[in-house]
Formats: sequence, structure tokens, C-alpha cells
Amino acid sequence: MASKPIPSPEVLRQLLRYEPETGKLFWLTRGPEWFEGGRWTAADQAARFNTRYAGREAFTAIDGKGYLCGSVLNRLYRAHQVAVAIASGEWPSEEVDHINGDRTDNRQCNLRAVSRGENMKNICLRSDNTSGCVGVSWHKDRKRWRAYIATPAGVVHIGYFDSLAEAASARAHMQARVGYHRNHGRPSAGDGA
Repeated sequence: MASKPIPSPEVLRQLLRYEPETGKLFWLTRGPEWFEGGRWTAADQAARFNTRYAGREAFTAIDGKGYLCGSVLNRLYRAHQVAVAIASGEWPSEEVDHINGDRTDNRQCNLRAVSRGENMKNICLRSDNTSGCVGVSWHKDRKRWRAYIATPAGVVHIGYFDSLAEAASARAHMQARVGYHRNHGRPSAGDGA
């Protein structure tokens, strides 16, 4: 079965209104041309849609990864991708990063198109992290704190340290040197951040 074509940003602008300041999407009124006849006429379907949805907030469901999502022309999309497409006039060719880490905050000032590598330089602290600091772990054999960082060349060992604070400081310094976002390693939104 062939997949449904992705609607152009122009089509999205005819179906949805994006508020860059709030990050919210709203359904616009649709005419009969957007519907096919069947059990009800296209005009009846348009009237039913408009009564139920026109003017109401769209993309309010949350997917399994915590992103707002919704359906446009019977195909599921994430709200941040639709927001970028409407605002910029083209679908993002790269990933869309939520700068503050809140996957439901789709304000234009919080979204940026970045490569996968850049997006990975702005992630929250993993839930399975035991030190409370990204890139820092306890080395049980050396009985010291180890600091490390991922780079395009691979994982780089920064050093071993007597205290967690020293290891965290060394990691933070290295993060700045290799271009990590200042928000990288923040507590996840689910942790009250």
C-alpha cells in the first residue's frame, strides 16, 4: 500500500493556524473541497468538521515519546514538525530540537532545526544516571569519579577525579569546548524541571 503524500506547508497553512508565541496549533474552517462524498455529501462533512473542530486547538495528544501529535489528512505528525513547516515554509530536513527540553513547548523561539549530532548535544539527564551529572560516573576499580564526553571521533576520557564536583566541573568545561548546548544534562521535564 502506498503511503499518503506529506502535505505541503501551503496546505498546512490552509488547514491549521500556528501561534509562534504560544506554540499552539488550531484547526481552521474547511470548505467542502477538502472532503470526498460518500455516506454524507462533502458539504455535510465540512459542516460536521467545522462544528466539531474549527477554531479548536489541534495536536493535543501526546505520543509515547512525550511529543504533541495529531493527524492531518489521515496521517499522523508531531506538532513541532508541523509548526516548523508552517513557520518556515518547508518541512524540516533535519531534526527539530526543543531548546528547553520540554517536548510539549512548541513556541517558535524554543524550536531549532539541527543535525542529529547537534540534537544529542542538548539532551536531558538520563533517568538511569546515578551520579546526577551527565558524563560522570563512579569507577569502582579505581574508586574515583570518571568524566567522559562523546565527540564525533568517539568517547573521550577526560580524567579521574577524587570528588564528584571536580569531575562535573571538568565535564562542564569540556562540554563548552566541544560545542554542547548550555542546557545539555539538565534534569528531565518529568523530574520537575
